Amino acid sequence: MQGATHKVEALIFDMDGTMVDSMPWHAKAWVEYGRRNGLDIDVPHFMRRTTGRTAFECARELMGREVTHAESAEITHQKESIYRELFGAEFREVAGFRAFASSAVARGLKIAVGTAGDKHNIAFTMSNLRMTPAPLAIVGGDEGLPGKPQPAIFLEAARRIGAAPSRCVVFEDAPFGIEAARRGGMLAVAVCTTHSASELAGPHVIAAVRDYNELANSNFLETLDAVA
Repeated sequence: MQGATHKVEALIFDMDGTMVDSMPWHAKAWVEYGRRNGLDIDVPHFMRRTTGRTAFECARELMGREVTHAESAEITHQKESIYRELFGAEFREVAGFRAFASSAVARGLKIAVGTAGDKHNIAFTMSNLRMTPAPLAIVGGDEGLPGKPQPAIFLEAARRIGAAPSRCVVFEDAPFGIEAARRGGMLAVAVCTTHSASELAGPHVIAAVRDYNELANSNFLETLDAVA
């Protein structure tokens, strides 16, 4: 972690792989989706190309051509239903997340979520997490914004909570998300649940950790000059 003090007013969290340890179950869901539909999907390669992108963008990548919104909706419904069934049985947060977010709020920081996930996965995640307090805003991937690495989702999250992008820290587990934070003029923390610190590196990345317990134990929040 870098030792510099940053004036920060908000933390914006990606959801899958960042708030919840869900990425292995997304991978399993794509394997099962392929099996059911007779598709030979190179899942690791596919996820490297799509993690952080919207459902419509993922469907287009999967089919290797333009798709209709109806096709995208059907692909998304099938795959995400499989995902929720699989992960629901073993749901878990990234270690220490809820306690960390609660501590951040107690220090006067605003909390928002910026995810490529759709409203169904957002509802599934939030109902299982039961965050207290709840995020001030959640921006999803089915709201018509371009997915990551474009910064639109994070910028909209910052707009909704009235935070300047330069005073936001994005928490991300994927390279596209880290890049989206950079393009949005935001600082970032790399949450290394699915990628290595070197894969999530950048001049704007102020910490790289395995989970939120590691952040808590290093007094990360105390290094931020929060604007209450």
